Amino acid sequence: MQQKLSGRLLPLTSLFLLLLITYRGNAQEKIRKTVFVIADGIPADIIEKIAPPHLHDIALEGGYTRSYVGGGRGTYTETPTISAVGYNSILTGTWANKHNVWDNDIRDPNYHYPTIFRLLKQQYPHKKTAIFSSWEDNRTKLVGDQLAATGNFSVDYRFDGLEKDTLHFPHDPGGNYMQRIDDSVTQAAASTIRRDGPDLSWVYLEYTDDMGHKYGDSPQFYDAVEAMDKRVGLIWRAIQYRRQRFNEDWLLIITTDHGRERATGKGHGGQSDRERDSWIFTNAKTRNAEFHAPYASATDIMPGIARFMHINIPEATAFEIDGLPFIGPLSFNHAQFSLNNHLLRASWKPLTTKGTLKIWLSTTNTAKTGQPDRYTLLAQVPVSKQSVQVSLVKFPSAFYKVVLQGEHNMANAWLTEK
Repeated sequence: MQQKLSGRLLPLTSLFLLLLITYRGNAQEKIRKTVFVIADGIPADIIEKIAPPHLHDIALEGGYTRSYVGGGRGTYTETPTISAVGYNSILTGTWANKHNVWDNDIRDPNYHYPTIFRLLKQQYPHKKTAIFSSWEDNRTKLVGDQLAATGNFSVDYRFDGLEKDTLHFPHDPGGNYMQRIDDSVTQAAASTIRRDGPDLSWVYLEYTDDMGHKYGDSPQFYDAVEAMDKRVGLIWRAIQYRRQRFNEDWLLIITTDHGRERATGKGHGGQSDRERDSWIFTNAKTRNAEFHAPYASATDIMPGIARFMHINIPEATAFEIDGLPFIGPLSFNHAQFSLNNHLLRASWKPLTTKGTLKIWLSTTNTAKTGQPDRYTLLAQVPVSKQSVQVSLVKFPSAFYKVVLQGEHNMANAWLTEK
């Protein structure tokens, strides 16, 4: 009897263990991966006019918003609406006064403000990064691939520099060779995502900007935007393939680096509304109050990716980031600072009724040389208070850095007496 009973129990025990293993496997958190796409030089009014179907499908899963590039107009953060400048604001979460890229020459980037790629590798050395781009400078100069200044950071998957390959992509007067380069970049990105699933990928598509410069607001430019949408659709299908077959959670972000001037749509670089008007499409579900115009900006993307990827940004670096994560909880947003007659005024929009905010002060800016600034805790106030005034008479200086720190996010400013 005992032998028969054991024989009956063995299958039941095996079934129980199988169910337990299956439950634990299903309960495991999915591996988080991110792809962000920069489609060059498309103003918000054009993306809304054309309503690209693949971007629309992605927004149905997540959302769409207008955002802005160019920093604070007329302030110390004002940033040229130029391609490489915009890319680096997205990569570092800072404006040009910090990352020090002011034009497409990329002469002297300040690598003391790390990109999202370096932050990922510092915490997760085993995770894989990828860059798919027509323009090699994106990898070699902006991200700083294999440079001593970036700690010899190395991109794991790279596919770029095709604009130099005039044998396979001869440069025709109409600029159509760049469309074929964007096709190759997209195909390489989609196939690598399907096969290898890099943890963090940047896809850069240039053709839209080329057609904007050549034709301005025109059918040719609109066709280029629609072609970009089809390329994003190919990447989106590769992500869906990974999600269906692997225990992975994918974040996809599509944005642009600048708009275009209003008269013809050919130029950009200034601070007009249309040159500053950007946009973000994403499949992210846990978007917060920052993911809405007029607050959303290019600098929100980097901290948003960091939050999704569970990257713990060191405090000294976090104190410098100009954007807020657009996903997950926030303590506040819309922080504003002013200084007059040694009186610091700070205000914010509370996004919770609980908790306190810390106000930190520094009279140095050694962060730009890679050394942490020394901060003094000025005050702690309830987040619900919405504003605070603090005298700086005891801290005489011609320059101040202020950080407003909450439980879920922070904001910073550089101040001088009016």
